[in-house]
Amino acid sequence: MLSTALAYNLVTRDLDKSLARTASDPAIKREITAYEKSIRSVKSIDDFLENDTVYRVAMKAFGLEDMIYAKGFMRKVLEGGIASRDSFANKLADKRYREFADTFNFAQFGSATTAFSAAQDGVVKRYVRQTLEQREGESNEGVRLALYFARMAPGLKNAYQVLADPALSKVVRTALNLPEAMATTDIDKQARLIESRITFADFKDKTKLDAFLKRFASMNDVNQPQPMATALASLMAPVGSAGSVGIRPDLLVGLQSIRFGR
Repeated sequence: MLSTALAYNLVTRDLDKSLARTASDPAIKREITAYEKSIRSVKSIDDFLENDTVYRVAMKAFGLEDMIYAKGFMRKVLEGGIASRDSFANKLADKRYREFADTFNFAQFGSATTAFSAAQDGVVKRYVRQTLEQREGESNEGVRLALYFARMAPGLKNAYQVLADPALSKVVRTALNLPEAMATTDIDKQARLIESRITFADFKDKTKLDAFLKRFASMNDVNQPQPMATALASLMAPVGSAGSVGIRPDLLVGLQSIRFGR
């Protein structure tokens, strides 16, 4: 198995090509074609929920595949729209529901909703990206997390957004070498610690974001070593008793001393 850093680099060095390759997969291509043929005929919330192809592709596109069964819940998301601060979607901590209701905004645009590019090409692009992330995760969960973080990070403004998302939290804790037990401590203390180590505006800079994700990839492999990861193996050296393996102290100290955004 490739190291997280190497596998992530292979996917992202030409991300457009990786996405195109995913979209050309016969099974994915069939799903996309079926969605594109059906979406324009969807004119209401009822149409949307009753069209299995449209509904399934849309849910996966927003990373909500595990909620496909919850049509009653999704109806409430769509019926409330996003215009009111008190709408159901706006009250949910998970912002994916607000994005979903914004794209399929039947509450505001009615039958014209699916004529917008966001509900057509926008959903297809999201679907392909989600599929790419999921497939990479089947081989290396760290790559999936890195791809997800790269997609979400430019929109992050504070630590609370990170703490509300388990995947984002996992990346940040790993990159900053923070213990898993930290997740059980006071949320305000967690936020202060993270914001003392990260300047979120830096994630709008691709170079700085890439540097952060390289650190995550390295630390992920340190914490979950892959037996055939040559990149990680080059960092390893015998320590302690004969035959034991560990990270050279100078390298670990170097990794831990890196701070981002400060």
